Amino acid sequence: MATDVKKLVVHYVDKKDGDTQIHLRNDEMLINDKVAVFIEQLHHAYNGKPGKGFCAFSGDKNSVVASAMQSYRNNELGFWHMTDQASSVLKEELDKYAFNETGYLVFCHYQYVATDYMLIAMINIKEHYSITSELDLASSRHLDISRMQLAARIDLTAWDTQAQDNRYISFIKGRAGRKVADFFLDFLGCEEGIDPKQQSQVMLSAVEDYLSEQQFDKSEKDDLRKQVFDYCNDCVTTGEDANVSELSATLTKGDDSPFDSFCKEQSYDLEESFPVDKKTVASMVKFSGLGGGVSVSFERKHLGERVTYNEATDTLVIKGIPPNLKDQLQRFMEKEQD
Repeated sequence: MATDVKKLVVHYVDKKDGDTQIHLRNDEMLINDKVAVFIEQLHHAYNGKPGKGFCAFSGDKNSVVASAMQSYRNNELGFWHMTDQASSVLKEELDKYAFNETGYLVFCHYQYVATDYMLIAMINIKEHYSITSELDLASSRHLDISRMQLAARIDLTAWDTQAQDNRYISFIKGRAGRKVADFFLDFLGCEEGIDPKQQSQVMLSAVEDYLSEQQFDKSEKDDLRKQVFDYCNDCVTTGEDANVSELSATLTKGDDSPFDSFCKEQSYDLEESFPVDKKTVASMVKFSGLGGGVSVSFERKHLGERVTYNEATDTLVIKGIPPNLKDQLQRFMEKEQD
C-alpha cells in the first residue's frame, strides 16, 4: 500500500559545541516519485522501530508546535511556515542539552490507509565509500534512515476523533543514556500517555490465564500463542494498535468463553486497543537470555521436549543442537584432540 504524500519540507540542523544552527530550505519540496518512495521507506522504517512511546499535546508545555500544526490544518498557516515555527522551538530545546546533532530535519504530511499523519524526524548522515573506474576513492553522503533515533509521528485522524485517549502521537524512545525522549517531548509540547510495554505485559498475562482456564493441551496452547504473536507482529509492522476483540476472535474456539469477556470479568487493566511492544510479545513464543558470555534462545514450544530446565541445578539440556553449532563444536574438539 503506497503512501500519499501531501507536503514535505526538509531543513538542515547542525549542532556542535553547544551552538545550534538550522539552515532552512526556502520552500516546500516538489512531490514526485522519488519523494513518494522516500517517504514510504521512512514510514516503514519508523513502524519497524521497537520500543516507541505514546503521548499527546499538553497544555502545561510549550504549545507552539501544536498551535502551528493546528493553524496549518485550518488553512491559516502555510506548511513551510509551520515548519519554520517548529524549527525555532527545536533550536531552543536543542540548546538546553549537551549532545550534538547533525542531520536533516524532515517534516512530512502524508496519508496511509485512509489515515493522515504528520511525521517529524531527524535523519542523520552516513558516509559511503566506493572505488571509481580510475581506481580512485570516492565518497558520498547518504541519509541513514534505518538508524534514526529522533522522530515522532502525529496521527492527525486520531487527534481529531480520539484526542481524549492521549496517545495519538508516537515517538522513538531513543538510545540509552541520552535524554532523547525528554527532548522530543519538550520540543513537541507533549506528555507521555499509554505505556505499550505495560499494556503488552498485561495482555500476555491475560492470554496465559485464559489458556489455563480453558484447559487446552500443550499443543493447542503453543498454536494459539503463535497466532496471537503473529497478529501482534502484524500490528507492529503496520503501525496499528492491537484490539482486544480481534485477539478474542483469534483465541476463542467453538463454544469456549470469549477472551474479551474473560478480560472484563477478571478486570484486567487492559485498554480496548493498545500499541504493541514487540520485544514483550516475543516472549510469548520464545525464551532468550544473555549474560556472562552466553547467549541462549529457543522457541517456547520446545521447552519440556527438546529443551529441559533443571531449576535445582540451574542447567539447561538441549537435545538436537543446531547443525551449524554442532559442526563448530565438532571441529573444535577435533583440533583439541590433535
